[in-house]
Amino acid sequence: MNTDINKLRELIRYHERKYYIDDQPEISDVDFDALMRQLEELEEASPEDIPSDSPTQRVGGGVALGSRIPHRSPMLSLDNTFGKDELLDFGVRVRKLLEDEPVEYVTELKIDGLGVSLLYENGVFVRGLTRGDGEFGENVSGNLRTIRAIPLRLTSTADNPVPPVLEVRGEVFIPKHLLGDINAQREAEGESPFANPRNAAAGSVRTQDSNVTAKRPLDIFIYSLNYVEGLEFATHTEALEKLKSFGFKCNPHTELHNSLEDVIIYYNQWVEKREEIPYEVDGIVVKVNDISQQNELGSTAKSPRWATSYKFPAHQAITTIENIEVQVGRTGVLTPVAILEPVKVAGATITHATLHNEQEISNKDIRIGDTIVLERAGDVIPKINDVLKEKRNGDEVAFQFLDLCPSCNTPVQRSETEVAVRCVNAGCSAQLKRRIAHFASRNALEIEGLGPATVNQLVDNELVRDVADLYTLKAEEVGKLDRMGPGLTGNLMHQIAHSKDAPAAKVLVGLSIFHVGDTVAELLIDHFLSIEGLSQADADAIEAIPGIGPQIAESVSTFFAQNRPLIEKLKAAGLRCFTEEVVKTPKILEGTFFSGKTFVVTGSLGDMTRTEASTQIKARGGKVTSSVTGKTDYLIAGEGAGSKYDKAVELDVEILTAEAFSEHLKEN
Repeated sequence: MNTDINKLRELIRYHERKYYIDDQPEISDVDFDALMRQLEELEEASPEDIPSDSPTQRVGGGVALGSRIPHRSPMLSLDNTFGKDELLDFGVRVRKLLEDEPVEYVTELKIDGLGVSLLYENGVFVRGLTRGDGEFGENVSGNLRTIRAIPLRLTSTADNPVPPVLEVRGEVFIPKHLLGDINAQREAEGESPFANPRNAAAGSVRTQDSNVTAKRPLDIFIYSLNYVEGLEFATHTEALEKLKSFGFKCNPHTELHNSLEDVIIYYNQWVEKREEIPYEVDGIVVKVNDISQQNELGSTAKSPRWATSYKFPAHQAITTIENIEVQVGRTGVLTPVAILEPVKVAGATITHATLHNEQEISNKDIRIGDTIVLERAGDVIPKINDVLKEKRNGDEVAFQFLDLCPSCNTPVQRSETEVAVRCVNAGCSAQLKRRIAHFASRNALEIEGLGPATVNQLVDNELVRDVADLYTLKAEEVGKLDRMGPGLTGNLMHQIAHSKDAPAAKVLVGLSIFHVGDTVAELLIDHFLSIEGLSQADADAIEAIPGIGPQIAESVSTFFAQNRPLIEKLKAAGLRCFTEEVVKTPKILEGTFFSGKTFVVTGSLGDMTRTEASTQIKARGGKVTSSVTGKTDYLIAGEGAGSKYDKAVELDVEILTAEAFSEHLKEN
């Protein structure tokens, strides 16, 4: 019985690979479905014996709510290259660092989808993460299991055994021609359509219901081997061939080149065939093929030095400005937006484009009724590239910027030091909606399910008057909102409760303090250790932090002076970053290796985050700054150290590896 059922599983896996990986089906859909039904019936007799890699176990599990897991090594982004000259400059940098060694390049199409990392142990799929912020990814294993092109068990033979541990990275995507069907179904169900295939892929993988993911036509191309035990490869292409032998699907348009001139020929061929490609592609990826050369070139904190993204020209279209509206941002900035005659650009219907500010409209002489050239920069953000003034007929209307906020009718404020026009009314409902949406965004507390439509209802129904009110919401109140059934309500309440565990830096970003983004928030929390400590500091103390200027310091101190009641409400709500255990100042040890010395931390330190490393240094009497200068005593350089490493070498600053740093911590 067990032998028969295992043979059936292997047969189904074989046909899954032939259909979803090799695009060479050997049986009909009807015959495949019959095999699946046969397996399901056999497994029903012993449900406790069903292995996790059985073909029947693709659906189930969903997203692990709020589960953020560190990547084994940072999932870096690629530097972008625009035009032939920039590509040749990339080649010059590579050859210089390699001291003019011969370089072989490999090119691949750059799929515009969702980057993921897949982990296999003994050939069985065990975990899948999104890119996230590069250091931590979101656990979407349950949803990724539903994608047929992702093998749940790798193909292993006596001559080609799978390694004990294998981690690969790839791009999940949805074919362009299927986006219309998905959007038609979403609109029929009262949901907003996806703007493009990339958003559709990301939304499908990050949904809370793996049954939804399973119904979407998701596909994947594996583009790199990130980690493997027991195998070594000389080149990237050799590694890809091995991955294909294990059953992974890699892009078939990967090519080798001996020069960047050949790379440019490859690029031009695909620019011409761009519209024929069945999935969204926004350029090509150029990599140094030799892995030893890749290791020698290394990476900066953000991107590998051995690869670049050679971007396609932006898509353009001609359309008309039908009107200009003004939107109010979360910090009160008024932004003019062009309302366009709908036009298709790179497969997406565009109806709006930002005009940035009053000065931009004046400088370009943009008028209502103008014919304009619209461009999707990076195939994502629409912008007005040119105004076709020769097409004017005299009916165009010059835009007069508002003197009153369009949301609350408060007089706007102009400044001589910036081009932005602001609404300074803290009670403006438009600002409140944007602040709450930002608080819930992925850059801040990541409250899944709290989108713009729900936020609008919460504010319009006066259920929330600030971000702290989210934590006093009752399920029965939320359940009365439009399209908020029991399932969505329960999930939202769970997500809000879970967000109380967000790190202090994320909460600080979520407060919508002018000039405070991810980097500044990390600097502030690294120094003051807590939001509570920061809130009690004056502008001079804040400005004393390396990397913080007077404008940021004044903005932060003013915010806390004006928003003390909000901070008290967040503390009362039970956000973990305000609790005593988190905010208490560690005891400073004296007479240690670190005492009185200045450190800079860069790169990935393995199990320890840079924030944790900074806290450990400060607890031992050291000082941590963000930039390498002549006053820096040590640079702690983890994996992926970049420009700071180069600066330390230039200034003859002593460099500690992550291992050496760890040893000093143990000794002190």
